[in-house]
Amino acid sequence: MDKHDTAGTDTRLDEEEAVRRELENYYRAGKPPWDTGVTPPELVALIEGHGEKHGEGNGAGNGALPPGRALELGCGTGTNAIYLARHGWEVVAVDLVDRAIEQARERADAAGAAVRLLQGDATRLDELDAPGPYDLFFDLSCYCGIPPHRRDAYAAGLTRRAAPGARLLMFGYGPGTLGDTFAGVTADELRARFAGWELADVTPGTNPFPTFWFTLRAGAA
Repeated sequence: MDKHDTAGTDTRLDEEEAVRRELENYYRAGKPPWDTGVTPPELVALIEGHGEKHGEGNGAGNGALPPGRALELGCGTGTNAIYLARHGWEVVAVDLVDRAIEQARERADAAGAAVRLLQGDATRLDELDAPGPYDLFFDLSCYCGIPPHRRDAYAAGLTRRAAPGARLLMFGYGPGTLGDTFAGVTADELRARFAGWELADVTPGTNPFPTFWFTLRAGAA
């Protein structure tokens, strides 16, 4: 490995460590802005129906998604994992921050919700006990904060664990929103990175800065 390769590796590791520290600092200081304690209406609409939003609907009743197996990436203190479990889903939830997972376990126990919570890296799922397959993936601001050099690994990890026709519902902010060098996500990037998936829907968020809800569908096996 020459000096340029070493420098590149060091930079990538520095980016990963910076993300970890920033996330840990948010939880150490209090509640992070993305961890509101309220399940987003976009997830509720997908799980409970009430219309054919996000290109969903199974032809039965109000378009509610039949419960299956779900994996949440970046679960925070467990609000949405608990919601899914209460609606009949078998849920595995992952977060990088141990403090977040500890709080999620406390909340799940208090709610009587069966959620399997794992502390670890959403881009290194092979290191965790989360083999799949999953019918639903949910990501609330996780992917858009991942350093670019780890994003292909994220996509590959989900693809290997996706049941045929699996859905990924992802919320993310646009590039440059936070004023850093790499955070953010676009529809074009998701189309490029998620080979074998269809980008079924892109809906702008209601935030005062650019945000989006993305719905992707995995292809048949």
